[in-house]
Amino acid sequence: MEGGNPLSDRRSVEFRSRDALFNVIPLPPAEAALDDSGYSLHGTGADAITCSVGTLDGAIGVVTRLSPTVVWVMPKGEVDTSDARGLPVYLSGCGVTLGPIRGAFIRTDAETAGSPVGLQLANVSLEQGRQILALLADALKRGVAEPAASALPVQDTIDEAERIRAILLAISTAGNKGVLRRMGRTVRLVLERYNAETEQLEWHAEDPVTDWGEAPYDIDVIGHNSAYRMRLEAGTPDGQRFTSPLPDVLFRIRHRWHRRSPAPEGVRVTFHHPLWREQGEMERAVVDLSFSGMCIRCRPEDLLFPGLLPPLLELHTPDGQSISLRGEIRYVTSARADGTVLCGLNVSPYSSDEARWVRFVSQTTNPNTCTSDVQEEGLWDVFTLSGFFSLANKSSQEFDALKQAFSHMAKRAAEVPQLFCQAVWPSERGPEATLSIMKSYRHTWMGHQVAKRPGKPAIKGLEPGRIMHDLYVRCFEHPQSDADFRWAVAYVEGLNPWIARAHVRYGERHMAANPELAFTRKVHMMDVYTAEMTGRLHEGITISPATSAELTLLTDHIAHSRPSCYVEALDFTRDRIDMRAVQGQWNTFGLEREREVLIARRNGVAVAAAVLELGQQGTNLYSLLDMARLFPLSDAGPSTYVALVDAARRWYAARHRRSFHYLCEDDGGQYVQEAGIHAGPDPYMWIISAKLIPDYLEHISEVSIGRRSAPNSRQG
Repeated sequence: MEGGNPLSDRRSVEFRSRDALFNVIPLPPAEAALDDSGYSLHGTGADAITCSVGTLDGAIGVVTRLSPTVVWVMPKGEVDTSDARGLPVYLSGCGVTLGPIRGAFIRTDAETAGSPVGLQLANVSLEQGRQILALLADALKRGVAEPAASALPVQDTIDEAERIRAILLAISTAGNKGVLRRMGRTVRLVLERYNAETEQLEWHAEDPVTDWGEAPYDIDVIGHNSAYRMRLEAGTPDGQRFTSPLPDVLFRIRHRWHRRSPAPEGVRVTFHHPLWREQGEMERAVVDLSFSGMCIRCRPEDLLFPGLLPPLLELHTPDGQSISLRGEIRYVTSARADGTVLCGLNVSPYSSDEARWVRFVSQTTNPNTCTSDVQEEGLWDVFTLSGFFSLANKSSQEFDALKQAFSHMAKRAAEVPQLFCQAVWPSERGPEATLSIMKSYRHTWMGHQVAKRPGKPAIKGLEPGRIMHDLYVRCFEHPQSDADFRWAVAYVEGLNPWIARAHVRYGERHMAANPELAFTRKVHMMDVYTAEMTGRLHEGITISPATSAELTLLTDHIAHSRPSCYVEALDFTRDRIDMRAVQGQWNTFGLEREREVLIARRNGVAVAAAVLELGQQGTNLYSLLDMARLFPLSDAGPSTYVALVDAARRWYAARHRRSFHYLCEDDGGQYVQEAGIHAGPDPYMWIISAKLIPDYLEHISEVSIGRRSAPNSRQG
């Protein structure tokens, strides 16, 4: 069981040089397009396309999928697919016959009678490609073809009045567009505001709706990551104005894992056709983009089709950057009124351009925010003025030693988006607020360090809650660029009203619905100072790093005593207990990240374990990555906790740490006092699956700009 990220399923090949990228063009058909490329066909009779092999009279059946690289046929009888030679292939339909085209049989389910037969097409000429795609375009117009891959939306029902109000208030604030439908007629409209006094929704339509007649009306409107559908049983049209009460029910349709945003003016992409290089280099405008996709404006004569795999796309930004991407075409629209077509692609950056791609998309999709390197000056004041340093009864002076390390990491974070995002909301006063997220485990990103300056910036029309909304969106969308992203974690102060709404209640609701996707519980985050050794001899106890067998014993214990999402998110599985993968990733960028497991033994038998973690200083002002946990492996385990804490002191002191946190997940007990552990805050440990991130960002919209009062936030 784990979270999900569609980036992790991407098919890709990394080329070693730019020359290699160009040398593969044109690609052989097997590499130029996926086996499921093109369009699915479901025409019958006169609308069917048939396939013949060998001769024009050798029809083998009706085509069920077609592209310029592959054809799949439902055979009308037995077909001999054993001949591996290239054979003439003919396609016939709608009074048109194409061929001969060279093709060869590919895999088939020979044991199942009547199973589809596949043919790989080879050396398809430019003219033959045009003819095949023209045949498919005609089938699309007649409604007997559709792209081979099309994801179905997920729908759920929202019937809580307060949530409905918050969602629609957030939509009105964002100015998102919708569509009004009645009796086969449609008109575009915008939800301008929710009038709290009349409890009415106030809409503005592009065209008059006065003559539309009486309700009911159906409206679809776009939220942050979702489309919402509602049926209004009452409404008052007045020219282009339209008022209606709040609906009793909203139907939510999830439509994208990654939110798409309009591309900045002037962003263009250049590429060659993978099959027909003679078309030359194409330069096309980018319409919108996300971490994993983009839409470009093309021409029908570009001969693009779903499943085509351009090995190199060069994205050119207005400031002169060039970013290398690989792509897969997912859809191509019919020709629009201006003669162009829109082409949607899945894309991912080549490793050499990954950091620049993530920075560019983050800034494009979240233009109100910036990274900490741009607004590093003044960030310290935000933490001071917000009261961040007073959390856990600490003073700002206790943090002065970390100021230089924090400043250094504020600059490094922007250089290493693979591991960090420190977002800042700027104004004429300087940084207004900040929020950070970092990759703390193999599949997990940790949200942390949120602070907001008191008061409001002098920005006309700034909606209450907008600042926190924008920061959360930037930070929690950021890990979606990581193909390994499965979980989001945080340690949050539940007494803060904003944190309670944004994190704790959300986690509790989803934990109750599905404990495999969310987990939250209060823990004790205590402080241990490395100089405060107990001085005890700990006779009869030996402590040293865990053996392989003891690591297996520990992970088995954690798997049986903790929820599965806790185990997965915090790298407590047997293959990840040493955190080698994420440690190596941090070390690649010259940053510290480490985990050590120490075992306490009595008479050579393992009875307890201490899991010690370390992170780069300056990544978090409360040093959240310098964290120790204790686990009993037998009933005698707690009797060795004091010895394990002393051993942990030595381990952290050897790494130049004056203190570390002990995350206490039990009731504490006598060992806490005996070990000299100091009391600290009692935050909520908060874990959600990456599968919930689109929904979580909808939730953030509801509780921030969907509410009238702006949040005042602090979080360790």
